[in-house]
Amino acid sequence: MSENLTTNEGPNYLTSKGFSLTAAVWMIVATLVGLTAAIELVAPDLAGNVAWLLFSRLRPMHVNLVLFGFVVPGLLAAVFYMFPRLLNTPIFSDKLGFVTVVIWNIMLVAVVVTLGMGITQGREYAELVWPIDLMVVGAFVLIFINLIMTVHRRQEKILYASIWYALAAIVLTAVTYSLGNVIWRPHTGALMGIPDAIMLWFYGHNIFGLLLTPLSIAVAYYIVPQVCRSPLFSHTLSLLGFWSILVIYTHIGTHHLLQVPVPTWLKVVAIVDSVAMVIPVMAFLINIWYTIRGKLSLIQADIGGKFVLIGTIMYFIVSIRGSMMSLPDVQRVTHFSHWVVGHAHVGVLGFAGMISLGGVYFILPRITGKPLFSPFLANLHYWLVLIGITGFAIILTISGLIQGHAWLNGETVYRVLPQIHIYNVIRASFGVLIFVSSLLGFYNITRSIFFNYGERP
Repeated sequence: MSENLTTNEGPNYLTSKGFSLTAAVWMIVATLVGLTAAIELVAPDLAGNVAWLLFSRLRPMHVNLVLFGFVVPGLLAAVFYMFPRLLNTPIFSDKLGFVTVVIWNIMLVAVVVTLGMGITQGREYAELVWPIDLMVVGAFVLIFINLIMTVHRRQEKILYASIWYALAAIVLTAVTYSLGNVIWRPHTGALMGIPDAIMLWFYGHNIFGLLLTPLSIAVAYYIVPQVCRSPLFSHTLSLLGFWSILVIYTHIGTHHLLQVPVPTWLKVVAIVDSVAMVIPVMAFLINIWYTIRGKLSLIQADIGGKFVLIGTIMYFIVSIRGSMMSLPDVQRVTHFSHWVVGHAHVGVLGFAGMISLGGVYFILPRITGKPLFSPFLANLHYWLVLIGITGFAIILTISGLIQGHAWLNGETVYRVLPQIHIYNVIRASFGVLIFVSSLLGFYNITRSIFFNYGERP
């Protein structure tokens, strides 16, 4: 793989710029909503009677905006940059890409309005109502058409691993989103009873496993060899990781339902495959870390490379935690506690979010033709996010263990709240760092795209 691939016509990377700006804008909104919700855990009466600011509405808004507003657009920005480079062919249609960006942002505004008004399907990670579901699936379909047509017209015959992962992420998510949101039942958006719970968590876990994970891996597999100026360690390992994710990851969602009356065989499959996730995880990490071996100084000198490296370390941490949490004896303590919240933050923000930011910072000088506006602000952004997510992981883990052991010993919820109050305060403090980092990132990214008058690299 080489960065020296040239296209037949000068690309303007309109789609990459659009998704980069989308990620920058909505990271501010998503982190502000999350910070407000975290403060409400410390001061529950903060919102008063303002319905839009109730925790029950802010929490699903925060989750959906982090996922679809910040992380996925940042990864897509990198994908729309690397496809022309890897395929030696201009993107099929930048106009179609721009239309997709517009639809995506309209969808995000609809998310804020509907969830703020309390209009929801009431299903975790599948709160969005039917018209928004159609927009999400439609956007993924447009993205897939644009990417697959670029592949069809390619000049480069060999398909690099990043192409495999990115295409699979888009098409599989369109399918799993439709299934998990029961899109064929627009009036309810749900099935009945246990089948609905099984379907929901099939989707809920695969939104991470079949969207964020393969997109993040695709971006990491592109950026790390470029920064290290050496080929990927093993193409075979990349394909082992690809097929094992598809075979193993799709079955593990039911480990969220070990304490409810779902079929025992389904629970067993979920637990076994959760532990077996060590196969695709280590295939990816060994591949990336062996590519980096002896080249760490190059990674540390590149802001995009630094973000991606930390993202891979967070992937290792979140995967070990995930396999542990699937074990019934562990889940008796961790389930319904802040441990799970910490786990989700490490996965979405620590792993996928860091790689998403790395992808944006890596492509910015390349899609604008000019140096990054401020390397200092980019490095400050890096450290604030790193400190914030590390703090989240530690504080929420401690708080979760306090909750879990107290409940296991028969303690009531309200008697545990004073014990974890200080941890909620510290959690909100780390949230301030993340929010400030989003402001810095927005300023730096916007200046780099629109108001950067530096010399061309």
